[in-house]
Amino acid sequence: MEKVAEILAEASAEAVEPRFRALATGEVMEKAPGEVVTVADREAELIIARRLRELLPVPVVGEEAVSADPALARALLSEPAVWLVDPIDGTSNFVAGRPEFAVMAALVRDGRTVASWIWQPATGTAYTAELGAGAWRDGHQITRGPAAGLPEKWHGLLKSRFLDPTLHHQLHTRARAFGRMDEGLRSAGMEYPLLADGGLDFILYWRTLPWDHAPGSLLVTEAGGVSARLSGTPYRPEPPGCEDGLLVAADPALWERARDILLGLDG
Repeated sequence: MEKVAEILAEASAEAVEPRFRALATGEVMEKAPGEVVTVADREAELIIARRLRELLPVPVVGEEAVSADPALARALLSEPAVWLVDPIDGTSNFVAGRPEFAVMAALVRDGRTVASWIWQPATGTAYTAELGAGAWRDGHQITRGPAAGLPEKWHGLLKSRFLDPTLHHQLHTRARAFGRMDEGLRSAGMEYPLLADGGLDFILYWRTLPWDHAPGSLLVTEAGGVSARLSGTPYRPEPPGCEDGLLVAADPALWERARDILLGLDG
C-alpha cells in the first residue's frame, strides 16, 4: 500500500506539480468535445504505469491509454487482475489553475476493487483503502458515521453534466427535498474523500468511468458508506459505457431514502 502511494506522489512531483499554473502553449489539447488533456496527464500516466507494472506485472488501464485505444478497457472483464490509473482527475481544474485535482490508482481483482489510492497534490493529502481492512487518510483510519437528521438537512452533489434534458429537470426538481445540493468539484478524487470525511452526505453520479470511481468508491465503502447502482447493485468497475447512475452515500438508510426521493419512489 505504501509503495503505490509513493509512486503516485513521486509521479505527481515529477510530471504534474511543476506544470500547475505553468502550462505552456501547446501543452493543453482537446481529446473530446469539452474534455481536455495535458502533457502532464500523459507523462504522469506513463510514469505510474511503468512503476506499477514493476510491482505487479498485470495490465494497466489508464485514462489516457484508453482514450487512444478504447479496447484496452476490456481487460477489466477478461483479466484476473488490473491496475486502474487516473493521472490527473480534474484536468479542467488543473488547466484553470484550481487546486481541486487528484492523482489516483486502484487495483482490481476478479472484477472487484481491492485497493485504492488518492493523492491530492495541492494539500499533500493521501487517501488509501483496502478491501476488508479499512480507509485511511495520511495513515489515520477514517470512519464515516451515519448522516444526521432528515433529508432537508442533508448535503448532496448532483453530477448532472451527462444527463439528458428530461432527466436533468426531473432530478433537479426532486432534489429540492434536500437541504443543500451542489454541482460538485469537477473531480471525483476530491468529492469521494469529502464524503468519507463527513463533508457530504451523498453524491449522485451518472457517467461512471472506472478510473474515476473505483478509487473513491472503495474509500467510501471501507469508511462505512455505500456505493451502488440505482438498482441497488454494489459498484464494480466496468469499461466505459455503463451510465445507469451511481449513488454514493454515508450509510445504507440514507442511500435508500435518497434513491427513492431522486427517482420519485417516495410516494
